[in-house]
Amino acid sequence: MGTHHTLVIDTSFGSTVGVTGGHEPIVETDSRTHVERLQGNIARAVSEAGLKPADLDEIIVGVGPAPFTGLRAGIVAAKALAFATGARLIGRNVLEPQAQWNLIRRAKAGTLGDPKTLHVLTLAVNDARRKQLYFELCPSLLDRGGVEGIEAAATVSDAADTSSTGSGLPADAPSVPLIAMDIDYPASIVERVNHAVHAYRQAVEGDVVVDVIGHGAGKYADVLSGIASVGDIVDESVLDQGAQGLDIFAADAVVAAARNPGAPVEPLYLRRPDAEVPAPLKHVLGHEGAERTA
Repeated sequence: MGTHHTLVIDTSFGSTVGVTGGHEPIVETDSRTHVERLQGNIARAVSEAGLKPADLDEIIVGVGPAPFTGLRAGIVAAKALAFATGARLIGRNVLEPQAQWNLIRRAKAGTLGDPKTLHVLTLAVNDARRKQLYFELCPSLLDRGGVEGIEAAATVSDAADTSSTGSGLPADAPSVPLIAMDIDYPASIVERVNHAVHAYRQAVEGDVVVDVIGHGAGKYADVLSGIASVGDIVDESVLDQGAQGLDIFAADAVVAAARNPGAPVEPLYLRRPDAEVPAPLKHVLGHEGAERTA
């Protein structure tokens, strides 16, 4: 069996495009140009990996949550390429993989601690603009797996062949978020997280810490520091971590797809659209008025 080739595309914050297996991704941070450069960056990433589009076995695309325009561009590109090449298409939200990377980040820094006495929760965020954040409060992945969970973190940190080995986490044991994916103002997020953590403390032994991870964390650090058990506030995402970040994200996506193989690959906007259905024309001088037509 030959090497499994996986392309990752994400436009939830700027754009990240790359092939897993040790290849550095192409990253665009300028929101004004990243969509224009996306197709060229996809072609370049595939070429630099020594591949042709037809060689791709799998395409993993970030589905947000993120603002409309950039997010849609990445998903449309991934769908078109999967259709043209016959590659398997997987969509993955960009918040939950942050919890996986956060454990690896702490393990490397020597601050992960003993999972029996320190429960590391991850408040995964992404900048939603308009003074809001997309967010999800993720439990510690080590809580559910004990020794297996620690081995899983070590497996992913080695950035092994993610397409074939997965992340090491059991596919039949999804983690249930303490606060499900949502969009809100930072001050409100702090209140909701403090409430959830208070309840969580009643069910576990040991200390609890909440790390805030993702784009937008730094912008609202002063507010987010109001979280009662706040730990690290890191304005980075898993896909900012170069080749290893690609592998972690892809591994997490494969495990999630195994749990829910029929999940649609559709964008997560979470915010209601600005455009609204217009009201009927006003009645004038007792007349019935006219209904707007398409």
